Amino acid sequence: NTGLLSALCIGGVNIRGQIYNLRYRPNFVIGTPGRIKDLAGQQVINFMTFNNVILDEVDRILDMGFVRDITRILSSLPKIRQSAFFSATTTPEVTKIMTSFLTSPVTVSVKANTTLPNISQGIVRVCGQPKAEVLFHLLTSPGFDKVLVFGRTKYGLERLAADLGRRGFMVVAIHGNKSQSQRQYSLDQFKNNRVKVLLATDVASRGLDINNVTHVINYDLPESYEAYIHRIGRTGRANKSGIALTLVD
Repeated sequence: NTGLLSALCIGGVNIRGQIYNLRYRPNFVIGTPGRIKDLAGQQVINFMTFNNVILDEVDRILDMGFVRDITRILSSLPKIRQSAFFSATTTPEVTKIMTSFLTSPVTVSVKANTTLPNISQGIVRVCGQPKAEVLFHLLTSPGFDKVLVFGRTKYGLERLAADLGRRGFMVVAIHGNKSQSQRQYSLDQFKNNRVKVLLATDVASRGLDINNVTHVINYDLPESYEAYIHRIGRTGRANKSGIALTLVD
């Protein structure tokens, strides 16, 4: 009942509904760089009508090769505008790119530490056992009520899902080979506690706000410290406690 309109513009779903929503000239357009660029190419979005721009997970957006798309979008916005870039982590290289888009930027840090004290972090040594066996024993232990398991590859996760399924465990998975509708279905199953285990690649390490995740398990080691921080940040949210475990040989 605010009278404010928004349009969600993302890939993986039909573009026609997004074009229809944009014709109402929404106050907010929320989307991914590639799809927004495509819509601008079809002349259904006019960047000059927007005087605020927000980039969320800015380090990931710029690191994934979207610099050209972002540059094109930002250069099409009014020169007098407010720009806000958000991220839990960043690197000197990304900071240098960010400042090229900004005029007299001010940095605001809302926390001194990159990891929260309410997330307990631990290592589980495999000691030569099959990792799937170790994971199964963890998942059947008391307290592992809602668990997000991170793996490195989509193929490895599919094998792990099949292995756990043969052991009678109901799991869902999200990764790059899943369609948007399949990802949404898996997330809904996990969010609504229909399954207690979600297997995911780093596609799920950012931007997901799922209540009451008790554990994050790094089945495969993350590629970087920044990736680790984002992964474990899926638990211990909203001042609740959480546990992050990493399987190592």
